[in-house]
Amino acid sequence: MRIHLPACVWPIYAELGEGPVWQAAENAVYFVDIKGRQIHRLTISTGQTQTWKAPDQPGFIVPLADHAFVCGLPDGLYRFDADSGQFSKLKDVETHLPGNRLNDGYVDATGHLWFGSMDDGEEKPTGILYRVNDDGEVVSQDDDYVITNGPALSPDGRTLYHNDTMRRVVYAFDVSEDGTLSRKRIFAAISGDGHPDGMAVDAEGFVWIALFGGWRIERYSPDGKLVEQVPFPCANVTKLAFGGDDLRTVYASTAWKGLSAAERQRQPQAGGLFSFRSPVPGQPQARIQWGFSR
Repeated sequence: MRIHLPACVWPIYAELGEGPVWQAAENAVYFVDIKGRQIHRLTISTGQTQTWKAPDQPGFIVPLADHAFVCGLPDGLYRFDADSGQFSKLKDVETHLPGNRLNDGYVDATGHLWFGSMDDGEEKPTGILYRVNDDGEVVSQDDDYVITNGPALSPDGRTLYHNDTMRRVVYAFDVSEDGTLSRKRIFAAISGDGHPDGMAVDAEGFVWIALFGGWRIERYSPDGKLVEQVPFPCANVTKLAFGGDDLRTVYASTAWKGLSAAERQRQPQAGGLFSFRSPVPGQPQARIQWGFSR
C-alpha cells in the first residue's frame, strides 16, 4: 500500500499540537495546542486560519450535535462556541485531583464521548479513561495511567483501543452495547523510538498510531501486526484524523515540546499541522449525541 509522505500545511509551531478533528460541513480541520492554550482551525478550501485563546490547557476538542464543541480543560468539560469564542462549563471532572488535566477525547459512532485524564507532571499513575453515559454521568472505565491517549473504536463498535503512553503499550477492550469495557488485553507494544500518542482507526479496521518522539505514524492490522510506517520530518507526532471529501486525506498534529533549541533548529517544521493521502478512507467524524443538554 502506497502512502504519500506528509507535507506541512500549516507551520504554526504549536508547542503541543494535538487532537485534529475533521469538520466536513466547514471543509475544515480543528486542533488544539495544549501548552499554548489555543484552539486552531484551518479551512482547507480557502486556506484561511483562525485561532482562539482557551482559558486553560485544552486537552481535546470534539463536536456536539448542535455544531458547537466540547473541550476538555483541566477541571472539566466545557462547551466551546467557535462563532463567539466563548467557553462555558458543562461538567466538573476530577476536581479532587488538581495535579491532573484532561488529555485526549473521541466520539464513537453512537454519539458517546470517551476521554482520558493524566498527571500534568507526567509522573504519577493518576490518569483515568472515562465515558459519558446517556444520562450525562462521567463514568470511569479504566485507570492506573500516567498519560492516557487515543481512545478509538473499531468500525463495528465492538473493540476500543487505548494507549498507555508511558508504558508504550496499546490496549484493546471488548465493548458492550451499554459501553462497558471487558477483556483488557495488549494489542501492540511499541518497539523502537517513540511513545504511542493519539490514534485513529480506518474504515478497514486498521489502527493508526502517532508516535511522540518516534518520527512516524504506525499502522496496525486488526490482529495487532505492524503493516505500515509513515515517516515525518519531526520527532513528535501527536495525533491524526481522516478528512477530505473521500476521508482519505490524513491530518496530523505535531509538537516541539521537549525539544532543545538545537533540535528545534534541526526540525523547523516541528509543531506544524501536516497532511498526507491514504489509499484507505477513515471513519466519519461523529458528533456527541448523548449526555449533554441539547
